[in-house]
Amino acid sequence: MDKPSPQMDSMDETARMRRLIYEEPRVIHRLDQRSTLEEITSNGTIAAAVMVCAALLAVIVANSSAYDAVQAFVQAPLGLQIGPLWVSMSFEEFVNDFLMAIFFLLVGIELKYEMTVGQLRKPRQAALPMLAACGGVAAPAIIYMLFNHGLSTATGWAIPIATDIAFALGVMSLLGDRIAPETKVFFQTLAIADDILAIVVLALFYGQTLDVAWCAASLLCVVALALLHRSRVYSAKPYMAVGFVLWVCMFNSGIHATLAGVILAFFLPSRSDVRLDSLHKWLTRRARDLEDTYDDETHVLGQHDFTEDAHHVERVMHHVTPPLQRVERDIAVPVNFVILPLFAFMNAQIRLVGADFGALVADPVTRGVYFGAVLGKPIGIILVTFVLVKIGFAKLPRHVDWMQIVAVGILGGLGFTMSILISGLAFSNPAETMAAKCAIMAGSFTSSVVGLCFVFVAEKILGRPKVE
Repeated sequence: MDKPSPQMDSMDETARMRRLIYEEPRVIHRLDQRSTLEEITSNGTIAAAVMVCAALLAVIVANSSAYDAVQAFVQAPLGLQIGPLWVSMSFEEFVNDFLMAIFFLLVGIELKYEMTVGQLRKPRQAALPMLAACGGVAAPAIIYMLFNHGLSTATGWAIPIATDIAFALGVMSLLGDRIAPETKVFFQTLAIADDILAIVVLALFYGQTLDVAWCAASLLCVVALALLHRSRVYSAKPYMAVGFVLWVCMFNSGIHATLAGVILAFFLPSRSDVRLDSLHKWLTRRARDLEDTYDDETHVLGQHDFTEDAHHVERVMHHVTPPLQRVERDIAVPVNFVILPLFAFMNAQIRLVGADFGALVADPVTRGVYFGAVLGKPIGIILVTFVLVKIGFAKLPRHVDWMQIVAVGILGGLGFTMSILISGLAFSNPAETMAAKCAIMAGSFTSSVVGLCFVFVAEKILGRPKVE
């Protein structure tokens, strides 16, 4: 057989170089680009808008002829069995207790992230927004009790204390560069601290009668999670399996089952089991191996050594990402675009047909929740921040002024997810629950509109330049 001529070698080399220069970078660029769907699902404002739309749809359905059919569906009993474990619940309970546990898992992951590498790892830096959050919890509870002191409805004191971080940050994003980035960080830290306090309140004050045996089983699950973490297990699957068993145990124990998600999050490893300092050298060696085993003229399905080496690289690179981050990536989109909209639809079904609006407005629950959120939140947040700054305990962050602190206080009144969850636990009377939900939605709408208008008007009057 004739040997290839130097000219043919030169042509082959030219073709190979052309492919390297034009085709491969183009393919890598295409793979590296975020799709339109990824852009949408990573946008917090869009996620908040989807939840608002679900809540509005719920109100429309609740006041239409479809209400009875929807209620029959959501109240239909469901059964869930995994081996010897059996759980019976309605579809509404499935959303509120099981799916919301996944939401709380995401909340717990965000809390652990902030405590590991975020704002909460620096206590002095986080002290001002965290203490402001305490004021933003205490003042709404006090205002609620002013309207409900001595009444059976006093059990709802915690309803207006929670800020919905997704809603609030979504509304704040509409202000663009009128709000400094440091203000958004301040508000996010405040909202995270608010979540911590709401979770503690939920655990301490809104459980049911405890079942000792199931509580003991829950404790054993927590021990199992601790052992997994101590044994440096870096696969997320064992944690998720134990977490599900923990949820079943807590569902039957009298402790609110959604808290299982928070507990699970704090045991998920936040470190990688790959030595990152030597990863570059290892990848360089593996890249040479891949180059040696790759045959340009053979279909990739026939290159077993090459695909096996590539699979090994994939496996190692998968473990570069800590389990905490892997789980967050897996559940963030379902939580924001499926679970929270479902929760909003299930719990915002406020039937106003034939309702006595005068009695609804006069109800102490309505007034307590509404004014607790609209007045209590800004009073608590602004007052505590003002006192701490004036006594010299802390300083306002750079680029943050009092106008923006007032805006933060007003937008703190946006409560939805936790507030609705607590309202369902605080009252057994459906009329009281409906009054609370009406006040939650009215208060959130008022806080968002007043907050946006305040920033725009203040900027007009004060002539404040936009933050660069």
